[in-house]
Amino acid sequence: MAELTLLGLRVVVEVARWGSFTGAARSLGYTQSAISRQIGVVEAAVGSPLFERQARGVLPTTAGHALLRHARQVLAHIEAAEREMAGLRDQVAGHLTVSAYPTAAAGVVPRAVSRLRAEHPALTVAVWEASSPAQLLRLRAGGADVAVMAAGPGLPEYDLDGLRVDVVTTRRALGVAISADHPLAAHAEVHIDDLAQEAWIVGVGREGEPQFGPWPTLAGARIGGQAHGWPARLGLVAAGIGVTVMPGMAADIVPAGVRWLPVIDPHLVHRRDTLIVTAANRSPGVVAVVAALQDELRQYTTAGESEPAEPRPPQR
Repeated sequence: MAELTLLGLRVVVEVARWGSFTGAARSLGYTQSAISRQIGVVEAAVGSPLFERQARGVLPTTAGHALLRHARQVLAHIEAAEREMAGLRDQVAGHLTVSAYPTAAAGVVPRAVSRLRAEHPALTVAVWEASSPAQLLRLRAGGADVAVMAAGPGLPEYDLDGLRVDVVTTRRALGVAISADHPLAAHAEVHIDDLAQEAWIVGVGREGEPQFGPWPTLAGARIGGQAHGWPARLGLVAAGIGVTVMPGMAADIVPAGVRWLPVIDPHLVHRRDTLIVTAANRSPGVVAVVAALQDELRQYTTAGESEPAEPRPPQR
């Protein structure tokens, strides 16, 4: 007597997902005849047809829909069990907190956490967004395990005595976030001269916290508004109140109604160091987090530039 199997359930789910035996075969790496045989076995086990053929593929029958509800739950439980078993075998486990400056917290860090979730399922990572000075205080107080801090021209020097520091030097175009309705929004890039008359939305925060002002080489720039934090700043941009300086590292996370454009400015070289800072002794989990962050940050390094082979010496 035919019985339900995990393979059969996976085939049913993939056929429903793609709407065809051919799509399921391509997805699972089987031949179309093998998919047909598996569907036949499952239909024999449940005693009902699961799919009906249409002009452009197949659709689940009433019985097919019923089985799909259970099949998806079964497969989800199996995947959860596999992750848990992998976690038990993995020495990288526990709960860590990563703090990061806002643009890194919005893009680089979540991608690193996603990578870690796949490679080390028993490791959970919390993300805390803060300015670099606030991160350093929290790291020293034990409230964070890894700090992702910004350093470079125009930013303060930090007391990193006794801490372990890895450096990734990034050099990706500094750009501008503008409203999707702005006349320049259709351009692939913009020259700084085209922004001379724009109103600028600038950051505002507690004393000592680095903030983006108007474009750094633009003399006499007009301030159109101030906001604390990227959501409010980009909200003002989307509303057409002004434009704002935004690093290329954050270009992929602009919300609907906003476009990011690189700015051509022959008088500006935008170079920043991202510091990955931890306690001197790193646990296996912290080592894994640092490696994932370095991998994500490498896409923003200039050709030929990367973090030093050895960690950066502590600073005072």
